[in-house]
Amino acid sequence: MMSRRSLLSVAALTPLAAACSPLGALNGLNRLTPGDGGVEQLVDGAAFGTDPRQKLDVWAPKGANQKLPVIVFFYGGSWNSGLRQGYGFAARALAARGFVVVVPDYRLVPQVRWPAFVEDGAAAMTWVSANIAAHGGDPRQVAVMGHSAGAHIALLLALDRRWGVADGIKAAVGLAGPYDFRPFVAGGAADAALGKAADPNDTQPIHFARVDAPPLLLLHGETDTTVLPRNSQRLANAVTDLGGRAEVRLYPDVGHIGILLALSKPFRGKANALTDASNFLLRVLTP
Repeated sequence: MMSRRSLLSVAALTPLAAACSPLGALNGLNRLTPGDGGVEQLVDGAAFGTDPRQKLDVWAPKGANQKLPVIVFFYGGSWNSGLRQGYGFAARALAARGFVVVVPDYRLVPQVRWPAFVEDGAAAMTWVSANIAAHGGDPRQVAVMGHSAGAHIALLLALDRRWGVADGIKAAVGLAGPYDFRPFVAGGAADAALGKAADPNDTQPIHFARVDAPPLLLLHGETDTTVLPRNSQRLANAVTDLGGRAEVRLYPDVGHIGILLALSKPFRGKANALTDASNFLLRVLTP
């Protein structure tokens, strides 16, 4: 049981997350909040490339005696910040629901610009295809999931076949993702990360909506002012208008960071993001 001081410290994370980069607050979640039990970290920093940022972690339920469906989770951070170690709370939460969970790092602005971080996502997926069976995962039942910029990467990998991994992705879940957000604000994070693309449409997941897309679940907070909910609604409409499968769920009184915090135990009453995502993936990933 947590002490009163710890509970107060956790409560303080909510305004902290809203006021600054979420990484510090999420590292705080890993230290201060009760974690999901019955889970273990199987891999710490496996390389999927030669750059120091091209590493990943793997989490799984303890003692699993069968191949489990796999989630590759891409964190957000405006394409310019983030560390996989800050997202153990998300990996534990998903693993406790019956998944093998992979959390990759990827190269960031200003070291790189578009499309390097998507290329890193594809390289991580290739590692998963080749190696996840050795860690209890089923390489035939792989989903991608991400928050914010991570949802952008995840949905591009799932929808745009040019990255070479889309056909191996059986489902995708996006949390507060930017999918249809041109024109870029001059000097903003998206402009810095994506503004030099030869064809700006290539940076927009909605541009790759297709009838044979893997099933999509797009989750968004109704009060998100960082990435507006219309991003999820428009992508889902683009896919379903073609005859594909896409669902949107909106959570009242939930903002951009709040939907991510809702994966952690103390904040799950704010939104059903964890249950909605895990139930959806267990349903569509059934062999």
